[in-house]
Amino acid sequence: MLDTNLKHIDSDEEFKKVLEENENVMVCCGRMGPMCLPVYDVMENFESRYPNVAFRDMAFDEPVAHNIRELPETRSFMGLPFTVYFKNGKVVKATSSIQNKAQVAEILNDHFEN
Repeated sequence: MLDTNLKHIDSDEEFKKVLEENENVMVCCGRMGPMCLPVYDVMENFESRYPNVAFRDMAFDEPVAHNIRELPETRSFMGLPFTVYFKNGKVVKATSSIQNKAQVAEILNDHFEN
């Protein structure tokens, strides 16, 4: 389990439900490590700024993480976390490793602002 203030995705059913019920979803799949913690912090800070985005985390070492690890967009990733942005259930962007506020904001603005 990840010790963040984000909502966690813990099952395949929950992952599917989040994508079905939300047009815009950002999922950060990682651990409680130095490259992941800053991304979780950015997501927590952006929840109120981007109410149209469902921000979720997922533990990289749990079985549910296959939903992120096995995506074509993440197969070549080497560094954690794997962060995937979905619009209407489809991947629109995927990044790996640490991301700062400006980098995340640029992706959110490019793909999720109407």
